[in-house]
Amino acid sequence: MNRRSFLTTAAALPAIASIPMAEAKPHEPGRLLAQGRPISVSSGNGIRAVEKAVELLRQGSDPLDAVVAGVNIVESDPEDMSVGYGGLPNERGVVQLDSCVMHGPTHKAGAVACIENIMNPASVALKVCRRTDHVLLVGEGAKQFAIAQGFKEEDLLTEKARKIWLRWKENLNPNDDWLNEDQIIGDAGKLEARAEALGLPFHYGTIHCSGVDAEGNIGSVTTTSGLSYKIPGRVGDSPLIGAGNFCDNAVGAGGSTGRGEAVIQSCGGFQVVQNMANGDDPTEACLKVLKWVADHTRRHDLLNSKGQPNFSLRFYALRKDGAYGGACFRKNANGNKKYFAVHDGEKAYLHECAYLYDD
Repeated sequence: MNRRSFLTTAAALPAIASIPMAEAKPHEPGRLLAQGRPISVSSGNGIRAVEKAVELLRQGSDPLDAVVAGVNIVESDPEDMSVGYGGLPNERGVVQLDSCVMHGPTHKAGAVACIENIMNPASVALKVCRRTDHVLLVGEGAKQFAIAQGFKEEDLLTEKARKIWLRWKENLNPNDDWLNEDQIIGDAGKLEARAEALGLPFHYGTIHCSGVDAEGNIGSVTTTSGLSYKIPGRVGDSPLIGAGNFCDNAVGAGGSTGRGEAVIQSCGGFQVVQNMANGDDPTEACLKVLKWVADHTRRHDLLNSKGQPNFSLRFYALRKDGAYGGACFRKNANGNKKYFAVHDGEKAYLHECAYLYDD
C-alpha cells in the first residue's frame, strides 16, 4: 500500500531542503553529548521548535516552558496543516485540538482534548498542569478553562483548510471512518488513499518536543490537530500521558507521531522511557516499541502483504544525559527518507530515523 507520512507534507518540503541533515545507520545509538549542554528533540516538523527550546534553556528557562514555547511556533503557523491554527478539520469541518505536557522535576502533567477555538492547546495543557489538581480537561470544559485563563477564542479553520475540507466533503463515499454493523474491521488506509486520489493533504497530525537542561531536568510536550477528517470527538494519543508523551526525570522522555490508536494500545511513550530505564539506548528503546506494536497488530487491514504494519508511526527519545534517538517502521516513504529534528546544544538539524524494516 502506498503510504504517505504526515511529516513530509508539501508545506514542509521547501524548508527541509535548506536544513542540515544527518544520516543514521538503522541501529545507531543516540549520540551521548557532553553534560552541561541543553538538548532538544522533536518530530520532523519541529526544527523551529528545538531552536526555540534550546534558546530558552540557555537563558535558564524551565524545560517545560521551553518546549511548550517551541511547539507554540508550529501551532500558530497556518502553513503547517497538522497542528493548531490551519490544521485540517474533522469530518464536520471543525478543528479540534489535543495536547499534553509533562514536567520531569515535579512529575506533574496536564492535557486537553477536543478543544475548539483556542490556537495553542499546549499552553492550555501547561495551565492545567500548573494551575489545577487535574491532568486532563476535554471539550467545552477545556475551552472554558482556557478562556478563564485569558486565552483568546478564535476561528482556527483557515480558508485554505476550509477549501480542502469542502473538496473532501464533495467526494464523500463509503470509504470513511465508519464501519457497517456487519463489519468487524475496516480499511485502515482508505482515508489516506482517497485523499491521495483527490490530490488532497492527509495527516495523522502532531508535533512532539522534549528538552533537557544543563542540570538534567526534562520537559516534554505533544500537540496535534489530530487525524484529518476524523469523527468528531475522536481523541488520539497526543493528549494521553503514557501514550503520545511521557517523561521521567530520572530517565528521559519519549513521544510519538503517527497512528494514535496504535500508540494508545501500546502505551508507547511510557514503553520508550521504560526501555531506557532498563538500559536500552534511545534509538533501541524506540525500535523495541515499534517491534511491540508490529507484533500486536493483528487486523489484516492494518498489515501489508508482508505481514508488517501498513501505517505510519514514529517514536522519539531523549535521555537524561543528552543521548537521543528516533525510529520509524520503514526506511523510505514514497522514496523519501524520514527524519526527526534535533538541537544538540550547538546547532539544529534533521537526523535520519532508524527503521525496523528495509522496505
